Amino acid sequence: MAPDDEDLALKKAFIRANTRLGPVDGLTIGVGNLQQTLQIWQADEITPIWAATEDDLARQGLEPPFWAFPWAGGQAVARLVLARPELVRGKRVLDIACGSGMVGIAAASAGAEAVLVNDIDPICRAAAELNAQANGVALGWLGGNLLEGAAPGVDVILAGDIFYEMTMAQRFLDWLGTAARRGIAAYAGDPGRAYAPRSEAGLMAEYDIATTMELESTTLRHARVWQIGVSEF
Repeated sequence: MAPDDEDLALKKAFIRANTRLGPVDGLTIGVGNLQQTLQIWQADEITPIWAATEDDLARQGLEPPFWAFPWAGGQAVARLVLARPELVRGKRVLDIACGSGMVGIAAASAGAEAVLVNDIDPICRAAAELNAQANGVALGWLGGNLLEGAAPGVDVILAGDIFYEMTMAQRFLDWLGTAARRGIAAYAGDPGRAYAPRSEAGLMAEYDIATTMELESTTLRHARVWQIGVSEF
């Protein structure tokens, strides 16, 4: 086994050992002629998986396990795509800052021609591949920090939960805005974090997303999805 393949296999083994495959309520996808709830490998509690990742950090170079949870902003984007499949059907789609790959899986299920998933954390590739397999879809991996250059050649960019830090939020908005001016449709979802857009311009949908006190300090998040670039925020 090549070193890169061995590393990917180790990361998948870590995910299987520390999470379980479970449904994301509210996300119904088509698999063949059947309908099922989208599933991802996810942690039951935040503290044990965080501790496990910290313990393995020196050994495997793992980052905090953002990939182990179906974050509310991503769920909102996934709901929009599943409710309005024409946004992605037959198109080339990028799920940036993908985490678990949940949004990309929704896009693939909604009929996207091809879906790339991207994250700066390499373990997200393992998570996305496992989750794609569990849901009967195919995803392509694109590693690295895409914000350092132009957006790749896709038709649609999807992003969830990218507005949690001021500088990073502005970088994402600038990058997505530039992509939009090139004709790429860009959609971002957020559950009311500090640096999310406040404008109604470009607002596509709003959803109430069930969550947990441990993860979000509340049991319900009101999440919104915008099309970025239709006007200035």
